[in-house]
Amino acid sequence: MSLTLHTALISTMVIVSAADGDMTDREFKTIGDIVKTLPVFSEYNEEHLLADAKSGMELLGGADELSSIATKIKAVLPKKLHDTAYALACDIAVCDGQLSQEELRMLEILRHGLDVDRLSAAAIERGAATRFVRL
Repeated sequence: MSLTLHTALISTMVIVSAADGDMTDREFKTIGDIVKTLPVFSEYNEEHLLADAKSGMELLGGADELSSIATKIKAVLPKKLHDTAYALACDIAVCDGQLSQEELRMLEILRHGLDVDRLSAAAIERGAATRFVRL
């Protein structure tokens, strides 16, 4: 499968969502909301979202190790979008109020694979937790 910039970002969100084997409705909705609202997706055709999400799932279903999936995503993204991809992954991980061990492991793999330094990662993670806090 050949990744484009947008499919790489979408795949990043999908693999975190699917990491625990349960893609929730809230995660699907959040991915759709992100694609509709963030400037990085302003040139993206939303009609391709379902197909691109399926492509992300195919990455997980392949024989590749998780670290090689992160390497494939990194290869497509310019360096300035590595933190963005990690932030999108964090948003999906926390959006449903449940952070599983599998999602935490996937975030760790992505953080290392995208070369997001620990201080930046901590700030991104805290921002995601703050944005999705529930009363």
